[in-house]
Amino acid sequence: MEISLEDKVALVTGCGPNIGSGIALALSRYGAKVACNDVSKDAIDACTQRIERNGGEALAVPGDVTDESQVKGYIDNVIEQWGRIDILVNNAAILGGRGVLDETVEDFERAVRVAALGYFLNTKHAGRAMAERGIRGSIVCVSSSNGWNGSAGVIAYAFHKGGVNNFVRAAAMDLAPYGIRVNSFTPTAPTPDNPELLAAGAKGALQAPPQHVRKGLGAEGGDEPWRRPARWTGERQPMVPMGTTGTPTDIGHAVSWLCSDYARLITGTDIVVDGGARAKNFAYIPAGPDELAGPLPLIGLDNTPMPDASG
Repeated sequence: MEISLEDKVALVTGCGPNIGSGIALALSRYGAKVACNDVSKDAIDACTQRIERNGGEALAVPGDVTDESQVKGYIDNVIEQWGRIDILVNNAAILGGRGVLDETVEDFERAVRVAALGYFLNTKHAGRAMAERGIRGSIVCVSSSNGWNGSAGVIAYAFHKGGVNNFVRAAAMDLAPYGIRVNSFTPTAPTPDNPELLAAGAKGALQAPPQHVRKGLGAEGGDEPWRRPARWTGERQPMVPMGTTGTPTDIGHAVSWLCSDYARLITGTDIVVDGGARAKNFAYIPAGPDELAGPLPLIGLDNTPMPDASG
């Protein structure tokens, strides 16, 4: 079975350097033309350049996913350029946050607004563009393990990712009569494999996450005498049954297959690529890292040389 997205046009929102860029590159490497959306010009430029240096065709479509006029505008731009949209990947979201004791109303509303309106507006207008043209397309909404299981320190993120999961099922029912499939994809803290991102990390440009994210509760100080730790801060990979949660390239392979004609009857469901992390019983502790066989070698998609780890 050879996956082919030739002659298909994809739109990816939130094309930042980790998951969004990985999905966009994979769709391109499997043959699709890819429109890259973000509010950050730097993120869009990096994503389109990555696609182009790997032999693909990309289009920059900046815009705010919460603004209906902007969403309609960049979807119109994609159709004007390439005549159609076959694939939509809703990925734009605000990462991180604070726990329920410390999250602000403003930040909670902003995080939920980006996900809720972003996924809704893009699905609405890309779905209409598909239905009007008789295109039996594929819409993938990126969820998170935080949308299925409880995790401290990200109350707004967990709230809107949980909403994504039922939005997908409802939208799948709305669009099924048009032959348009809607599914979610759940990644779990993938290990970055974008050469540019790794190079930036080697140069110290990637900073550690804010202390409030690592602690989980999320206060500015978090040093009140009654505070309790909310999250394990040690190494997490040994807790994953297969020893790794994978990379954005692993995600890209799966999303590309889900958007292909081989998945023609898959709708209203969730695909998970996480090395078994979500399936694991809470009491199960895998064998030590040196005792795990691990997965097969990664099938790479980016031809850019990886940075020297000794750096």
